[in-house]
Amino acid sequence: MFGIGSGSSNKVLASSKKKDDYIGKKSGSLAERFKDTDKVDYIKFGILAVIVILFTIWTRNPLSLLFLLFFLDVYITRYVAWDWWKKSTNPIVKTVGSWVDAIIFALIVVYYINLYLFQNYVIPSSSLEKSLLVGDYLFVSKCNYGPRSPMTPLSFPLAQHTLPILNCKSYIENPQWEYKRLAGFEDVKLYDIVVFNFPAGDTVAMKVQNPDYYTLISTYGRDKVRNDKETFGEIVWRPVDRRENYVKRCVGLPGDDLLISDRNLYINGHLVEAPEHIQFNYFIETTKAFTEKTFQSLGVSKSDYEYSMVSTDWKRMLQYQPNEDGSYNFVYKLPLTAAMKAQLEKRNEVVSIKLEDERFGGRTFPQTKADNKWTRDNYGPIHIPAKGETIDLNADNIDLYAQIIRNYEGNKLEYSGDNIKINGEVANKYTFKMDYYWMMGDNRHNSADSRYWGFVPEDHIVGKPIFIWLSLDDDKQGFFNRLRTERIFKRIHNN
Repeated sequence: MFGIGSGSSNKVLASSKKKDDYIGKKSGSLAERFKDTDKVDYIKFGILAVIVILFTIWTRNPLSLLFLLFFLDVYITRYVAWDWWKKSTNPIVKTVGSWVDAIIFALIVVYYINLYLFQNYVIPSSSLEKSLLVGDYLFVSKCNYGPRSPMTPLSFPLAQHTLPILNCKSYIENPQWEYKRLAGFEDVKLYDIVVFNFPAGDTVAMKVQNPDYYTLISTYGRDKVRNDKETFGEIVWRPVDRRENYVKRCVGLPGDDLLISDRNLYINGHLVEAPEHIQFNYFIETTKAFTEKTFQSLGVSKSDYEYSMVSTDWKRMLQYQPNEDGSYNFVYKLPLTAAMKAQLEKRNEVVSIKLEDERFGGRTFPQTKADNKWTRDNYGPIHIPAKGETIDLNADNIDLYAQIIRNYEGNKLEYSGDNIKINGEVANKYTFKMDYYWMMGDNRHNSADSRYWGFVPEDHIVGKPIFIWLSLDDDKQGFFNRLRTERIFKRIHNN
């Protein structure tokens, strides 16, 4: 077990004695403990000490130096019998002890890797199709933009906010550490695909988590949402790093002026070229029913076409004309890229293709602004705040920035028209403490994004997806049938 081969019994006994000295050693002065330590253990401690010191310099967290004391005792002084179970004569104790030791070690390693280096993320919705597909598993680098120091350090690894099975919080709210981001390789760039914590996920109605809490109170009223626990459940608050992870494309950077006009995006007055796979919803009128094979040839997922057939009542509302016998043609509502739309236009059975109009878009951010006429296809103009930037506050823009001032930067805000108070004092200007970003999905008509819930603060940025390490098609059965081999280890192209 310990590499003992042929040789004298004295060597075996000596090796066994050394093993007993190593396991749970407690006797002897400090000088004797240093003297009796093998060179190999000194080397191991030295390597770990260098790693701990470099890690402490990088994170600027002196508490990390406590690991030096731990490793010193594990490898050299051995005042604590960390591996006491190895001396047990009970095989069950040895087996359980080895498993517990391995699990604790694995959890600690995973915790730090997940916190500072990378994490996995699976695409749950179609908001970025066809750039990223539902069922894509992403390798998300935290080093590119710089990892955040933990805000809720006492948390269970691999669980975002809830422990499965137990259905309880996976973290302890206290202590709460201030936001601090370590040095990274790059800044967020325009059109980067970014993983971030959902900003509007700070407050959650547990029974109705989609739409978000702020949309719910805008629709039903605050008292209804907070008091009707049978419908909405408990209202809970989540720290920044425990909020749901979202993935979208960054279409606006700190300091930018953004405008969406007739579905076209303008940044600082310049038209920005649309992503290659951008999609919009269309109504497709056809004389023949589409088959599953037709949808598959177009590249439309089952979740998109399963309920795409438009009812007769909706056809009348959309002003489709009946045939001579009073019947209507088939009408489908589908998200299409420009290439998919061009493919459909060539089909003989297709009568018309109409863009889904603004009636289907819903109310946009800021939902507190009573006269908000912005839509998902015609939005703004807005200014995206940058750290240290000062703006004038007035009745026209206070709704746009109220969430930042109150929720993200921790101020007490009261306002009515031009009467604005911050922390009890009259304010007509505000200086932002953080950078902010504007995030949108490529599937523009099927994406709950910044157009509906607003800005993404810099302290919510999690990381940058680098490549797809696994991709499973939910439309198929069986692991190997579901496997999209062509997407495995596919690099994610951003800008």
